[in-house]
Amino acid sequence: MPKIGVLAVQGDFLEHRQALERIGVDVSEVRLPAQLDGLDGLIIPGGESTTIVQLLDIYGFRDILKEKASNGLAIWGTCAGMIVIANKLTDKRPDPIKLMDIEVSRNAFGRQVDSFEQDLDVTGMEGDPFHAVFIRAPVVTHMGKDVEAIAKLTDGRPVAVQQGHLLATSFHPELTEDTRFHEYFVRIATRGSD
Repeated sequence: MPKIGVLAVQGDFLEHRQALERIGVDVSEVRLPAQLDGLDGLIIPGGESTTIVQLLDIYGFRDILKEKASNGLAIWGTCAGMIVIANKLTDKRPDPIKLMDIEVSRNAFGRQVDSFEQDLDVTGMEGDPFHAVFIRAPVVTHMGKDVEAIAKLTDGRPVAVQQGHLLATSFHPELTEDTRFHEYFVRIATRGSD
């Protein structure tokens, strides 16, 4: 079983930790770059993307995350985490970490009151459609050639994308009882640790 870290500087990291614990994963909260050592995967949770990026820069994560990702560390960004790991944003801020070859629009669906839920068919995920919770969610506006959309809204916009060992979702799987996305990410991290 791989060891998964959850970035715990801001946002809903606790819910990710609990989801991973429900499926029996060895999980740790990451607050400093040195705590990335020995991890097979890292989840960057939802929260406030500008604050998360500012804290990553204050604590010196940016270059270390790029190095770890290039050496195979599996990374999953959910909601604000998708914004953080994007290569480019349609917005002026924040300055993303530039790990995944995607362009993202922040708050693409509007304000908090415009939050919604939708069932999604997910490539590679068995069973019923995944019930996704979108809260002030971003959306992918452009994907590089190595990026695959594994879930789209009914209007065709990508809301879950994968590029090798990098995963990003516009929605919050940690806010449901369905652990299939966490299991999916653990499989990605397991392949990287082989």
